[in-house]
Amino acid sequence: MVAALSGPLSAEYEPHVEQTVAVFEKMGFRVRRAPLLEVGRQRWWSAATPAEIATELNGFLRDPEVRAIIANDGGQTALGYLDLIDVEAIRADPKPILGYSDISLLHLVLHARTGLVGFHADMATPGFGGHWQTAPPSRRAELEDLYHRLLTSTDPIGPLPTRPSWECWRPGRAEGPLIGGVINRIVLAQATRFALPPDRYDGAVLFWEEISGAAAHVWSYLQVMRHAGILDRISGMVVGTPRDIHGLEDPNTSPTLAEIVLDVLGDRDIPVLGNVDVGHAGPNLPMPVGVRAALDATQRTMSLLEPAVVGDDQLS
Repeated sequence: MVAALSGPLSAEYEPHVEQTVAVFEKMGFRVRRAPLLEVGRQRWWSAATPAEIATELNGFLRDPEVRAIIANDGGQTALGYLDLIDVEAIRADPKPILGYSDISLLHLVLHARTGLVGFHADMATPGFGGHWQTAPPSRRAELEDLYHRLLTSTDPIGPLPTRPSWECWRPGRAEGPLIGGVINRIVLAQATRFALPPDRYDGAVLFWEEISGAAAHVWSYLQVMRHAGILDRISGMVVGTPRDIHGLEDPNTSPTLAEIVLDVLGDRDIPVLGNVDVGHAGPNLPMPVGVRAALDATQRTMSLLEPAVVGDDQLS
């Protein structure tokens, strides 16, 4: 199911939805579009009111024919309906939600409340319908294979495909559950009553990415996580490729993202792998929240040590 979980669908991005349907049908899945995913449907900055979005989402969560939900886009709406989601339906029939940006809130909150493995992964706009369409054919084939296995295989995924852009910012190895998302949404989630309990970060591999804002904001978000004790609990860190972060343009006058991260980490012996293709820079490597991963920052590798699903149902 491709659904409007946050922002509206403009006519400009209707082809992205159509391309997304084609991508998943090529993988062999059955795909449907949600009723709220309609060009021109809008309420302020959202596809609909938070209550309307929650009602539609809950219907998909209760529908046994729907095996996964792909977000169309991010936005600014998830905070409005975190308390309206049918968590009992998730516990009764867990199914992955795919998306990043604002959808990070859903992954973190639903994992905290139900243990659901949410996929911080591409979505219709601009992921499957945009970034995937301009990727080199070899890269797209690699991602199609990875996403298909992630959504259907009950075996561990194993090594993720690496890229030359990955950088070792602090050497070392770590192993633990993946926890993360867009860094501003991680901080926002921790401010709600649905926050992950602190001990859920024990030994975790924290991954994060960011878009827009300023370098100083990233430094501040990391400081919030330091004050919350999160940085004292994690075993490793993966930083996604930044996009449009103001203040990173000129390394002669501004700190690099690596310098910001290491400044906040201080003397904590935490391996850090940077500039990983996770997030808004796209196309995305999927990060299944809660799945155990192995990180080797020195060798610039990552592996998923557990499957992300428990069955091989087809998407719809």
